[in-house]
Amino acid sequence: MKIKALIVLLAITTSVMAQDRKIDVESKVVTTHEVTIKGKRVPYSATVGTQPVWDNNGDPIATLFYTYYERTDVKDKDSRPLVISFNGGPGSASVWMHLAYTGPRILKIDDEGYPIQPYGVKDNPNSILDVADIVFVNPVNTGYSRITDPKASRSTFFGVRQDIAYLSEWVNTFVTRANRWSSPKYLIGESYGTTRVGGMAYELQNNQWMYLNGVILVSPTDMGIDRSGPVEAANRLPYFAATAWYHKQLPSDLQSKDLLEVLDEVESYAINKFIPVLAKGAWATESEKNEAIKMFARYSGLDEEIIRQHNLDVPYNFFWKDLLRHEGHTVGRLDSRYKGIDRMDAGMGPDFNAELTSWLHSFTPAINQYFMNELGYKTDIKYNMFGPVNPWDRSGDNSAESLRKAMAMNPYLKVMTQSGYYDGATTYFNAKYNMWQTDPSGKLKDRMSFKGYRSGHMMYLRAEDLAQSNEDIREFIKNSIPPAGTPAKY
Repeated sequence: MKIKALIVLLAITTSVMAQDRKIDVESKVVTTHEVTIKGKRVPYSATVGTQPVWDNNGDPIATLFYTYYERTDVKDKDSRPLVISFNGGPGSASVWMHLAYTGPRILKIDDEGYPIQPYGVKDNPNSILDVADIVFVNPVNTGYSRITDPKASRSTFFGVRQDIAYLSEWVNTFVTRANRWSSPKYLIGESYGTTRVGGMAYELQNNQWMYLNGVILVSPTDMGIDRSGPVEAANRLPYFAATAWYHKQLPSDLQSKDLLEVLDEVESYAINKFIPVLAKGAWATESEKNEAIKMFARYSGLDEEIIRQHNLDVPYNFFWKDLLRHEGHTVGRLDSRYKGIDRMDAGMGPDFNAELTSWLHSFTPAINQYFMNELGYKTDIKYNMFGPVNPWDRSGDNSAESLRKAMAMNPYLKVMTQSGYYDGATTYFNAKYNMWQTDPSGKLKDRMSFKGYRSGHMMYLRAEDLAQSNEDIREFIKNSIPPAGTPAKY
């Protein structure tokens, strides 16, 4: 009897162990909650689940994991805005803005964004859920999203154009299922997500016939705008100045000024004087070179001789290593307020990104706990904070031009850019440059705006900027909905 029981137990164990670890192509769990936003109670439902990606034959080849927050005390859904949110990477889950920015629950972190224990989440009193419903979307291989058909080619998903195409199709299905075609609709993307939503704005309008009221670009990439050569080198300087100011590495006369006053001065120098010297290259006079080196050192906190050795073209990686080398620290890439410690002070770049390790420290346990314990979604699939999406086809990145065309075709469409001054990966000054170059004619510039914050890539991790950046989105949404009956025409 004991042997027979052991055989049965082994058979059951083997059967359980042999089960494939797969995500359901279609799934849904709905829970109800409430949160206090700006002093007012907001009841809402949270729908978490998966929705398929189909091929041209109508067969499911992948499934995308999403979280949909919907305010439940609103009767008129036709006028209720819907925000469709993406993060970047490519290969990054939709966790960062979800659990730290616009959603109703946010990380337990300190006021500057550093991890604290015990890990977890708390109510977000600044969430935009009071004025808009939100869906957070995870592209293939991020979060719990996965390819489900083993015969499906990875090239269907992993590329600039492919990503835009299949996600736009997926959004069409989601909006139809949620019955939100009449709602004012917004895309928000962070980092590579700005490349994504810039392209999607045109793709949705041109191939899905879905028109938008707004696009929000958080810490944008270059979005296909060329800035090589002197422009690329000069555009680094305002960010260098912001970071040096934060770490008190500037001369006393600059250090005594407010950050924005310093940046106005540096921006003016970079555009009006520094680019012309760089453009002359070896034909710049010795006097011009020496003056440029002197001003670069003044605004960056770096030594003049080092700048001379780099021919006035100091790369980001070296700056992160060198700015605080004399103190035995590096500075972070995505948020240069963060400090790191390397194995040795010598070298051309930091050993690791101090800010990213800090963020993963707090985000990873929180998002896993949140889905299981609060939203009731349970799976053996690993939540990919960063998923395998390589090789990524980067050809065809023309998202700024796609966004321009979408704006030209749609008089309702407005665009807001949000950037942190201490972001060294997608710098605030390059974000401004994007805005200036997206529409060189200037005919659309009255529908574009820029907001800057005293933090980094994820500006919302700093408590003061969390409140302000959400308020900026709230105002952007309100101001981009035209009065009833206003025709979309020039």
